[in-house]
Amino acid sequence: MNPFLTRKLGRSEFVVPEVCLGTMTFGEQTAEADAHAQLDFALAAGINFIDTAEMYAVPPRAETCGASESIVGRWLKRQPRDQILIATKVAGPSRNLGWIRNGPPALDRTNIRAALDGSLQRLQTDYVDLYQLHWPERNQPMFGQWQFEPKNERECTPIREQLEALGELVREGKIRHVAVSNEHPWGIMEFTRLADELGLPRIVSTQNAYSLLNRTFETGLAEVCHRQQVGLLAYSALAFGHLTGKYLADPSAPGRLTQWPAFGQRYSKPNVIPAATAYAELAKKHDLTLTQLALGFTRSRWFVSSTIIGASSMAQLRETLPATRTTLSPEVLAEIDAIHLRYTNPAP
Repeated sequence: MNPFLTRKLGRSEFVVPEVCLGTMTFGEQTAEADAHAQLDFALAAGINFIDTAEMYAVPPRAETCGASESIVGRWLKRQPRDQILIATKVAGPSRNLGWIRNGPPALDRTNIRAALDGSLQRLQTDYVDLYQLHWPERNQPMFGQWQFEPKNERECTPIREQLEALGELVREGKIRHVAVSNEHPWGIMEFTRLADELGLPRIVSTQNAYSLLNRTFETGLAEVCHRQQVGLLAYSALAFGHLTGKYLADPSAPGRLTQWPAFGQRYSKPNVIPAATAYAELAKKHDLTLTQLALGFTRSRWFVSSTIIGASSMAQLRETLPATRTTLSPEVLAEIDAIHLRYTNPAP
């Protein structure tokens, strides 16, 4: 098997594989033995980049909060720590997650420090390589929302204070690099501007949804991230299963969207199924699976530093991982763009 391509992550010294293993199923859909098998399989394939979060498993609930980190931690203690890149996240302000630090009320110094200390304990390590703010504290549209609403403005911790809190933890050696997630252009610009002006840690990446059904990153973030040297860690490249074709074959097929309908906020919009159908027909025309088309597409993007893939089982990972190596021809990419102009961002 050919090695994965690698790419530099932002301005950091990290050289990351083009695929990152996501772990949000660990502790809910995926039992620990299977999770450890996935981690072993990924590492053997050359994927030494693992992404998790304090709020995982998903869907979030009190009983499984932190389970993913704990499962990763019990695996990590058997590995050469300096050869593994561990990324985790501090949860943003409460989205009905009252069991996380009683809220969490904010991304202030107290909460960021408490969150990181908890993650380090569960991961059984002294430091994390990449520490991400899971979603912004300020008002902005996300997780299926698509319009900014000034009327929803609220008090929030200034970005400067967030960076200062992260800077303390970097100086203490608990974090190597900092990053954001689910960000918008204004946020990227503020984080990088303040870091440069005040000598605070500079974000090296943003983890945002990106797929055939959601190319909103291209509109404003692609230019901003290029000019500010911030990498994209693309998540939901398979659109929660829509880009595997399973829901086209059977709308009630077992999966996250049928087990937990609340996940449907982003994928219940009217053009999701027509767009997925069009991409499935394109894939068939070129003797590809829809999964190969979807993952080959994210692989082709110049701004994607690494694509995060997750699996609910070892069998699913064995099926998905080879598809991440798909290379698409210019002809296929042009046909993808034609479909995109017909069904533009149906799942923002």
